[in-house]
Amino acid sequence: MSGPAPLELPPRASKDVRKYLLPDETAVVATRRHWAVLIEPTVKFLPVFVAGSWLLLLDPDNRVTSSAGLLVILASLVYYGLRVSEWWMRHFIVSTRRVLLTSGVIARTVTLLPLRRITDLTWKETVLGQVLGYGTFRFESAGPQQALSEITFLPGADVLYRRVSGLLFSSDWGSSGGAGASGDDEGNPEPPALPPRPPRPPSEGGRHDTEPIPRLP
Repeated sequence: MSGPAPLELPPRASKDVRKYLLPDETAVVATRRHWAVLIEPTVKFLPVFVAGSWLLLLDPDNRVTSSAGLLVILASLVYYGLRVSEWWMRHFIVSTRRVLLTSGVIARTVTLLPLRRITDLTWKETVLGQVLGYGTFRFESAGPQQALSEITFLPGADVLYRRVSGLLFSSDWGSSGGAGASGDDEGNPEPPALPPRPPRPPSEGGRHDTEPIPRLP
């Protein structure tokens, strides 16, 4: 049976998919986190920006307050710009082999979890998440604690949950790289097993020949 149809991705997500997925992998999910992740940095940014603006405009002829206000404004803008850029550059990607989280503005980081190591998937929505349309995925996996054990602020988490669950817990895609496919942690196929050794033909009388036991001196 053929695998899932390729997704139509925006340019940034498409670049990550081309760069980090193997040629025989297909992206099933590729999305950045919900814009609600910016609520907290926005709440922190606005008061500082307003305070800096107040210092800057309090007494334009006073170099001390004007300089302090300008520095506060610049610092708040740099902080908020980095948080927005990080949100824009981070993508949650699920392929037919792995779960990946790409992050970083200047230095890119890719964290991955092979699908075949995932044993359970939990989807959680808070009240605010139900209103705004985001949720949290929690992965349980075999082996030690994974860096991708929890992914927060995923948009349309109900739809993503059905897609990922169908990939994890069905064998419909078989050799196309589903979670049930054989292979190593990266999804690479295991080497073919050696054929069983044929049994030795019995000797006359239905007995197998064995070496004689040497006589004791």
